[in-house]
Amino acid sequence: MTDVAFRSASELAKMIQSKDISSRELLDVYLERVDQHNPKLNAVVTLDAEGARKRADEADAALARGESLGPLHGVPMTVKDTIEVARMRTTAGFQPFSDHVPSAHATTVERLAQAGAIVFGKTNVPVLASDWQSTNPIFGTTNNPWDMTRTPGGSSGGSAAALAAGLAGLEIGSDIGGSIRIPAHFCGVYGHKPTHGIVPARGHIPGPPGTLGEPDIAALGPLARSADDLDLSLSILAGPREDRALAWRLALPPPRQRALGAYRIAAWIDDPLCPVESEMRVQFEATVAGLRKAGTQVDENARPAINLSDAVRTYMQLLWPIMMAGMPPEQIEAMQTQADQLPSDDDGFFARMVRFGTQQHRDWIVANEMREQMRACWATFFRDYDVLLCPVSPFAATPHDHSEPFHERTVTVGGEPRLYADQFMWAGAIGMALLPATVAPIGRLSNGLPVGVQIVGPYLEDRTTIDVARRLAEVMGGFEPPPGY
Repeated sequence: MTDVAFRSASELAKMIQSKDISSRELLDVYLERVDQHNPKLNAVVTLDAEGARKRADEADAALARGESLGPLHGVPMTVKDTIEVARMRTTAGFQPFSDHVPSAHATTVERLAQAGAIVFGKTNVPVLASDWQSTNPIFGTTNNPWDMTRTPGGSSGGSAAALAAGLAGLEIGSDIGGSIRIPAHFCGVYGHKPTHGIVPARGHIPGPPGTLGEPDIAALGPLARSADDLDLSLSILAGPREDRALAWRLALPPPRQRALGAYRIAAWIDDPLCPVESEMRVQFEATVAGLRKAGTQVDENARPAINLSDAVRTYMQLLWPIMMAGMPPEQIEAMQTQADQLPSDDDGFFARMVRFGTQQHRDWIVANEMREQMRACWATFFRDYDVLLCPVSPFAATPHDHSEPFHERTVTVGGEPRLYADQFMWAGAIGMALLPATVAPIGRLSNGLPVGVQIVGPYLEDRTTIDVARRLAEVMGGFEPPPGY
């Protein structure tokens, strides 16, 4: 059954429909693999085996009656522990929420359940989804299945680790600073950060349970072992909230092209502001070469008319008010004091965090206008190019490092120290512009760590980035399981 565990969710759904395997049998495969592999990975942190078995039996009984529950009929999956699942503990790794058991599904989970999926567990995250590693005081640390000494990324780290290790058929995560994309890159799976606003966020923590507002920049989206699964999941997840569906509809356009060779691709595979690890650059160059060999037009000099440094700074100015929104007043006051005491010419990571986290709304409005100007530049760029390839992070999966303060962490890359926070630059610059971005695996480094590429597309053209990821597998090979699983 090992081969079955690594099939895509789309394939698993077909196997269930054709009765090659029952939903209950498939669920038991994943539960057995969780028992076998999860003790060392710590990816799945909450299980509802009894409830899932009941729902799997119901799915099999429905199929025997000739009824279909939807495109994911009977497919077992797990969900990131920041997304509420009814009657299942949902903590966001935050001790005050350690006993939180929602009475209702998040909108995303409800849509997946209505499509026939069976959620049997929750996967690990950092505290309140606020790190690129997945560790918290409730459940501990999640390890990367490719190298146990390294992180699977964050904040959807448990999600990506579970998929890579064959512990679940599908996953759903969230992303405000690379939290879908970085774990997909670190673990060698597929991930899609949708266009901002097309997948409802109700039921995501943070904000606190019961929050109805839709946060800026953040997006919920799927992680999977194939691009087909991303496409299928998006068709289920995307659409207006119920209270807005009376008038609003979502009709995402189809992919721009019908063949890989027809795509007009730009490749921004490195930048002096945030240079990529040298061996990763070689992998990106091999991807460009493979695309050209397949007859695809690739322009390595084309760029949107923006500066990466300006985009990153604007991203941070828009991000930190969101991250600080739930802080107690006394902590905000302390940050304001720190900001006031900094030298005026200090524009480092910490300085931006405390200044932007305590800024006035009028300052945010100025930053938002800068974003809109950049979004206009992106729109102009995508008149001539269908997608842009760029890094997700400047380096591959990093060793575990939970030292504080967060902003002083470093990563050794090629014998040289790099700021731990460098990994937000590429992801943040794209996320700030609210664009769709798909991550596809493109190979591995000499130490075995996987590498993913970020495929960025025009606003609301999510189908195009996913289609390029699908076709890229023909050139670069797609997902492969880590050794030993």
